Amino acid sequence: MSVAVAEMRDVPVEVRQIGAVEAVSVIAVKAQIGGELTKVLFKEGDDVHKGQQLFEIDPRPYQQAIDQAQAAVVKDEALIAQAQANLARDTVQTANAREQAERYAALAKDGLISKDQNSTYQTTYNTQTESLRADDAAINSAKATLNVDRAALETAKLNLSYCYIKSPIEGRAGALLVQAGNLVKANDTTALVNINQMQPVDISFSVPEQLLGEIRTYSKEHPLPVTAVISPDHRVTGALNFIDNSVDNTTGTIKLKAEFPNPDRALWPGQFINVVMTLRTLRDVTVIPSEAVQSGQQGQFVFVVKPDGTVINRNVSLGEAVDNRIVVQSGVAPGDTVVTDGQLRLIPGAPVRVVQSVKPSPVNDDAVNKNGGAS
Repeated sequence: MSVAVAEMRDVPVEVRQIGAVEAVSVIAVKAQIGGELTKVLFKEGDDVHKGQQLFEIDPRPYQQAIDQAQAAVVKDEALIAQAQANLARDTVQTANAREQAERYAALAKDGLISKDQNSTYQTTYNTQTESLRADDAAINSAKATLNVDRAALETAKLNLSYCYIKSPIEGRAGALLVQAGNLVKANDTTALVNINQMQPVDISFSVPEQLLGEIRTYSKEHPLPVTAVISPDHRVTGALNFIDNSVDNTTGTIKLKAEFPNPDRALWPGQFINVVMTLRTLRDVTVIPSEAVQSGQQGQFVFVVKPDGTVINRNVSLGEAVDNRIVVQSGVAPGDTVVTDGQLRLIPGAPVRVVQSVKPSPVNDDAVNKNGGAS
């Protein structure tokens, strides 16, 4: 007859799935301008830093564009200065013409000069007035042209900066997709290189939609811990950071993501890995081997060995499965000895001879598996 001792322990309630490692950021580095790719300043597989220069596109055409735009700006500024000088000159001449026109208009009114003489001075004044308006228009036109050329200069400077392509993130460079010496196009569909952020990383996995309520409830209290099982003796811990906004109607699952700091880069983007998410922990519960539980007319029961070596049967109320063990809510107390094999030959009060005692599993090995199988 085989027996085991009921024991009290803390039991984590876990969800076990297979997940896929994903880079938090995946950057496809592309050229924003066209030209010859003259330099590649890293090696495939290198770690790159944010702001580190990766490529250089021939800057000479873009430097020439800057020089031309700067020359245009200087020319515009000279035209404005000339127009302002013309305005100052015409302002003086207009003031003089206005004085003469007013003086000769008074003389003509008194009949001291002819109408033709008066008309000449009035025409001169009107001409000078129009010259002022023309000077104002020339200044405004030159200023507008200056603004356009300054914008062109800034665009030329921006284009020159695009010749020096830098990494936008910290990460690891992948395979080089375009070699130096090739012509590249602005915003081409082909990237120059892809960069994956390696620290931190995400692991995405899916769980049955029936667990969504529990996951949402417990994740409100604190970030749910998620363990990635890299090998039997190497596990790393992260935290749940994403619950998808819809259930997949085809599979009946909900997608989740957990973030891992990944300081040793044991997790690699694209890698499939076992993950264990702990929903909660059952504190101080009684567990017994699941094979000790029998079914009878009055429900489920177990045979308990009394101190005198005989057995009695006790009805039990059971909780959740814990690997090859089960949580007992009532009917068995910690320290009770229960029969795990040979129950078909037993009746209440029968003496038993123990031939094997089942040792309890280590505490860390017990976990309620919410997927319905062994954890």
